Amino acid sequence: MINMRMKIKSLCPECLGVIDAEIEEKNNKIIIKKTCKEHGGFEDLYYGDAKIFNRFLKDKYDNSGLENPNTHKKKGCPYDCGLCNNHKSPTVLGIIDVTNRCNQKCPVCFANAEACGYVYEPTIKQLKKMLHNLINEKPVPCRAVMFSGGEPTMRKDLPYIIRMAKQMGFIKIFIATNGINISKDPNYIAVLKEAGLDVVYLQFDGITEKPYHTIRGFNALPIKLKVIENCRKINFNQVILVPTLIGGVNDKEVGEIVKFAVKNSDVVVTVNFQPLSFAGRVDEKDLKKMRITQSDLMHLLEEQLKGQIGPDDFYSVPSLIPLSLFFERLQNKQITKFSCHPACGSATYIYIDDRKIIPITRFVDIDSFFNLIKQINNDKEKNRYVWKIKAMSKIIKEIPKLVDKTKMPKSINMIKLAINFLKGDENALAVFYEKSILIGAMHFMDGYNFDCQRVQRCVVHYSTLDDRIIPFCSYNAIHRTIVEKKFSKPLNIKSKNKEDRNFK
Repeated sequence: MINMRMKIKSLCPECLGVIDAEIEEKNNKIIIKKTCKEHGGFEDLYYGDAKIFNRFLKDKYDNSGLENPNTHKKKGCPYDCGLCNNHKSPTVLGIIDVTNRCNQKCPVCFANAEACGYVYEPTIKQLKKMLHNLINEKPVPCRAVMFSGGEPTMRKDLPYIIRMAKQMGFIKIFIATNGINISKDPNYIAVLKEAGLDVVYLQFDGITEKPYHTIRGFNALPIKLKVIENCRKINFNQVILVPTLIGGVNDKEVGEIVKFAVKNSDVVVTVNFQPLSFAGRVDEKDLKKMRITQSDLMHLLEEQLKGQIGPDDFYSVPSLIPLSLFFERLQNKQITKFSCHPACGSATYIYIDDRKIIPITRFVDIDSFFNLIKQINNDKEKNRYVWKIKAMSKIIKEIPKLVDKTKMPKSINMIKLAINFLKGDENALAVFYEKSILIGAMHFMDGYNFDCQRVQRCVVHYSTLDDRIIPFCSYNAIHRTIVEKKFSKPLNIKSKNKEDRNFK
């Protein structure tokens, strides 16, 4: 928990210089305050519910960082990103912008060739090097990559890029897309699937046309529905809905978005809400009106879904660290750890039982489960074989006590699934995943709520053309323009709106 005040390093949202800041609790909210000598004082909402923030903060974990950092500490965080030797988390998800060309003109977008006046589009040779930089991280290689932009489907060679990444050893390959090109032809998503695409990370801002007019500039809802339909046609069942969440725009639709995902759970596996991060100078009135944090989302879901999901059902992303440490010891090797800052992300699993929403927390005592795993991890037994026998015996004995059979859906045997999963059976939870959806939130930072402690623990990183691996928030707040301008070419006015869809 925090005391009355916590001192951190932040950014001035105008000059982007590093300045001192304080986080304090006020009226059950977490507020960030800071003053720039040149541009004055700033105050913003850091986290909407102090109780939830304090609960999550207990999950804070310092990972070991990289054994082979690309850059070293010189100017200090967040200017040494690359990753530097001060960064505490290896890459869990790598992002590569394959182009900044786009077939939309979204005012909330991080990158758009038409707005920038230049084209940033790495060659195949350059992309291969950027992928190598991710998968060559030590001690744990990055095995998940997202191709983004701009709009990645603007590149006719996207299937080749996906196939190249798969052949290099990436296990999970995503594309972050507005869905326009996928909506036009089901054969296109079939081509991407055959190339090795695993997940479609789809912009999805609501279930009415209103938020799309505000966020995207036109009614994009029919496009989203067509994407779902086309994915269903070819049995592509790994779609993540990604609502950009903005106060006063689509905050009244979060419950309906979850209901839509449940209705389409044969295709949709996750809803990942992303509260808007603000680029550039923002009017204080607009900032307060539009700012939404993860805890605000939790309360909105509770209200709109009439208690079917609530704040107590959500856990921070690094709450999973005990499980990672357990599997490291079980497998005798280092594995990927979700060691981001507790304020970065949160999630819950909901099980769908005859169209009813049942969070896993309603029939499994998650807190006691994590405590059990921590107890097993703290066993000082040096013989790994003996430790494993003791661990499994304890799990088999204690797990049944953590499951409420009266509330557990009859279609699953959670006790059996959990025991088999902890024994190392990778397919143990397949039955659960088939009828469940992950509801999550990732709140990326901007100049107003920037916290260098969070950046140092970031697990979502951009691989860039200058051989650096840069945390998401510092890339979009500071480094993006510098990198893109260095490796860009002037925009060809005549072809700026041309869609490149020759995918065959």
